Parts: sequence; C-alpha cells; structure tokens
Amino acid sequence: MLAEAPDRQALVTASGSWTYAELDRACHAAAAALTELGVRPGDRVAACLPNDVDVISAFHGAMRIGAIWVGINRALAPPEKSFILSDASASVVLADRSTLDELAPLRPDLAEVRHWLDVTGATWRDAVSAGASTAASAASAAGPGAGRARIDPHAPAAIAYTSGTTGHPKGAVHSQHNLVVPGAAVVASRGYGPDLRKGDCLPLTILNMLVLTTLLVAQAGGTCIVMDKVEAASVADWIRRERVTTWNGVPALLHTMAHEDSIPADALASLDELWVGGADCPESLRRAVADKFGLALTHTYGLTEAPTIVTIDPRPTGADPHRPGASGVALPHLSVRIQPGAGEICFAAVTEGPWAGVYTPPLGYWERPDSSDELLAGGVVHTGDIGVIDADGYLSVRDRKNQLILRGGANVYPAEVERVLLALPQVEAAAVVGLPDERLGQRVAAAVQPAAGVTVRPEELAAACASELARYKVPERWVLVGSFVRNSMGKIDRRALADLFPVL
Repeated sequence: MLAEAPDRQALVTASGSWTYAELDRACHAAAAALTELGVRPGDRVAACLPNDVDVISAFHGAMRIGAIWVGINRALAPPEKSFILSDASASVVLADRSTLDELAPLRPDLAEVRHWLDVTGATWRDAVSAGASTAASAASAAGPGAGRARIDPHAPAAIAYTSGTTGHPKGAVHSQHNLVVPGAAVVASRGYGPDLRKGDCLPLTILNMLVLTTLLVAQAGGTCIVMDKVEAASVADWIRRERVTTWNGVPALLHTMAHEDSIPADALASLDELWVGGADCPESLRRAVADKFGLALTHTYGLTEAPTIVTIDPRPTGADPHRPGASGVALPHLSVRIQPGAGEICFAAVTEGPWAGVYTPPLGYWERPDSSDELLAGGVVHTGDIGVIDADGYLSVRDRKNQLILRGGANVYPAEVERVLLALPQVEAAAVVGLPDERLGQRVAAAVQPAAGVTVRPEELAAACASELARYKVPERWVLVGSFVRNSMGKIDRRALADLFPVL
C-alpha cells in the first residue's frame, strides 16, 4: 500500500493522523533507533505503552530488524510485568513514564534489561538519547534501508503471553509469517478494501490486537482507528467521529452501550460489522444490541496461540448468518476439528484449495518444551477448549478443559451453567467455579452480579437453573457481587473467584 497510495490515511490515534508514507517513516525511525541501541535479530524488545502511534511504530520497527516483540499490558501489576520481562529475557523496555517509575524498584532483579526508554510523546531520537548512555542521532539521520535486516519470516518474531488465569502466564511464540496470515484471510474472506475503517479500543500490547489492526488493515489498504479509551461513551464517540465501519468489542462494554440511555441509538450508525467474542457473549446481549442499534453481532472465536481469530460468523448478505450459541465458521486458511473422546477443539492448516498449507502453527511456548509438545501434539494446535461443530461447520464452544468441574464423578462445564444464568434479565454477569468437597470432590458454586437496580435471591437463581439443567449441575453455593475483577480482554478473572466463597 505504501507504493500504491502513500498519501492514503493509514492511522488515526488520539495524537493525530498518519498517511501510509508518514507511518512508514515513523516505523523506520523506530527501527533505526533500536539498531542504535544495539538490538539485533532475536533480541527481545518489550513494550508497555498506551494505544497511540508509538506502540505501532515500535512494533513495526522491531519487525524490520528481526527483533522479537513482547507486549506487556499496562494494567498488569508490577510483579506481573516483572515476571514477563524476566521470562522473556528482554533487553530493551519501551514504556510510558508511569510504568518506568513503578518498575524502578524491581530493576535490580532485571539485570538483562540493558535499556529502559520512555518513548511516549517524544521522537525516537529523543527517546534513545534519554535512555542510553551512548545514544546517537541514527533515528533521524539514517538513510533509506538503515536498520533493516535480512528477515526469516518463519523465525520467532513475537511472544504473546497468555492472560494467566491460572498460575504464571506462558509465552506463545509466533513468526512474522504467522502474524500476517490471519489478516490476509480475514481481508480475503470478507472482501475488505480501502474503505475499511477498523476501530479498536483494546490494548495494542495484546499481540492479537496488533494482528487485527495494523497488519490486517494494511492488507486491505484501509485505515486503523486506534482508540485510547475503553469507556462506553468515549468509544461510541470515537466510532461516530471517525466513521468506523468495523469495530471489535467485548461483551461487558457492549452491555453498557446497549443499556446506557446516554448513548443514543444512532451512535453506531457508521458500523457495517460489530465483532464480539462468541463464547462469552450471551444471546440476550445479542438481542439487546439488535433492538437498540439495529446491528447483528458478528461472533468470533480465537486465542493467543492461533494467533487471534479461528472462526467468525459469515458476513451478512441479507439474512443474519449467526446461529445461537455458535462462534461462526473457520477462516479459509484453517481446518477446525473436534478431538474424539475429550471433545477438544483443535485446528491446523487446510490441505486443499488456494489456502492449502499457508498457515503455519505457533512455534511453541517460550522456553517451555513440555508445554509446547502438548500444544502441538499430533500435528494440530490444541486449544484446551471443549466444543462441537455442526454439519455446516459452525463451532460452538462449551468450556475450557481446565475449568471442568468434577462433581461426584459427573462432569459439569461452567459455561453451560453460566449460559442459563446470563439468559435471566435480572443477571448482568455470572461465573461458575468448582469448590473443593471432601465427599464429592467438587461442588458447583456461582458468583452473580445482579443487573442495576434489581434485587436477586439465590433461591430464584437456583430454581431457574433447575428448570434448564440436570440436578447435579445446579450451583449449591451462591454469592452476589457488585462487580467482577476482569482481565485486559474484559473477561472475568477466574483466579479471584474462589476467594469470594468463605471456607465452611
């Protein structure tokens, strides 16, 4: 796109707008600056930055010199950030000032980090000069091609750490080839072109989001709208002001939009598509969005290890193609299957047609060979999710294998109980967990966040579950909460659930 339309708008952020030519120069400056710092192919460059041009130029700069990108979410606690930096053996940290300050006490334990740079609001030359004792002006003075390296497209290019819902997170390793393929598949299958204006408000330190923004949109020749806010009213304003055509939201944010009277029904009028993670989106929310905004949600299923989208609802061509409880069909480069017995969702490259063999699997988990072998056992990628595929190829995700509750020898999947609870108008959010029990092994427990202004009684919730589920699946312990702790993707943090239930 740089050669075909250098003056076309490529990126809009809170700090400005960039054409493809201008963004290329910013990425070139980042690459030259990293080279000046001594970053070489294979070195890990960690970034903990807000949603703005800096995180995008830093990512592309790292890719141009063959470095390995490590995104770190700003919402993580300092010990969590420190763990990722240590685990990845990062040599350079690119961050905002507040992140650098909060990590300052932990620096003695992170001796492998050679440079700590504040790159927000400064030129790359300024950042290098401030962050390194031997800085020079390479970022601005280097000529064409400076900072470039011979790139192996199948070598490690990025480490994406899982959300860490249990224990320490693992880093899924991807090649540049694997980062580009999902965008190519989405653009081809949905017919995107230069009129695409894709908006995203989730943190771009999440690798999946970089794949779905700058890498996807550039292949369509469109424009990235990178939002710096995640509040419903602010996001709606971004969509209206920048005429966003496709936006990726999370259920909690969509719920607020659909039920907040201050957000008008025409706030999302520019949207052609509204994506949402299907496994966590109840059908009641789908109806609420359709009733208020006249939009059909496009359900998706994806994961860090893919990277990003595996299945998605077909683009509407008249009738809404969505099927209740499903998360769409596989993108054209992937073959999705269900493992016999366990029911685990697995996928691999398709073997026929124009996309045959294009997809390459992840390169494993960073320095975790045993976990890597499990992930890629049998020549397929194992998701750890349980699901079913219907005759037309629609995938329905049932639950996570590691969240399975074993109650007296019977399997209880939290997601099927949560679906019943989330269908109730008096429930805004719910999470089901297994609690240790001496006799049964585990008992089913549920935490429920009531809808605003509604009084909820556990016995009513239990009766609703009993009307839809087998008796052994009905929660035996209940707790009502004002809100849930959520991770960076807006999902309920299941590590905190057990603490909601006092030991009996």
